[in-house]
Amino acid sequence: MENTRIDKFDEIVKMGKRSTNDLIDYWKEYELYASFEYWILVAFLIGPLIILFFKIDKNKIFLIGFFGYSIHIIFAYVDLFGKHAGFWNYPIPLIPHLPGLAIDSSLVPVSFMLVYQWTLNNKKNYYIYSFITAIIFAFAIKPILVELGLFRMYGNTNYVHLLIGYIFVLLAAKFITNVFLWTQKKYTTPK
Repeated sequence: MENTRIDKFDEIVKMGKRSTNDLIDYWKEYELYASFEYWILVAFLIGPLIILFFKIDKNKIFLIGFFGYSIHIIFAYVDLFGKHAGFWNYPIPLIPHLPGLAIDSSLVPVSFMLVYQWTLNNKKNYYIYSFITAIIFAFAIKPILVELGLFRMYGNTNYVHLLIGYIFVLLAAKFITNVFLWTQKKYTTPK
């Protein structure tokens, strides 16, 4: 019985490898790396990082960076879940092994980082402004990505589901950041 289970698992791993190889072949066959849409993704990866370099508050760089890293990691897990569950995917990957790289690693994290920074610097409510940003991503940016052929939703998945995902990410990242801030404050000895 144990060998049957392991054999089944090994077959699933082989299917995953074949799927990845098929994606690489698709990427090469349709020369996705030469398409207009591909270069939009390159801009989505590089553009926000350049903006962040100039706009990040250097006095709060570790706090903003930690928050952005939290957004990036949590969003990547949510996105991975959605792709593996067949809810959505990215027809034109920047790198075949990492569909969604430009959006997961740059556009979304940088946008939320700048919102977080703005709320800190202007003493505004993070939850209100990040929720507004999530609405913009779910109901404006994602539909544009769908129209450009850069994002696909499957089954009953809709923009409200995407909004729920964004809200989960922004709440989880804020919670994790707050836990670390609380821990730092609690265990830092006063001067």
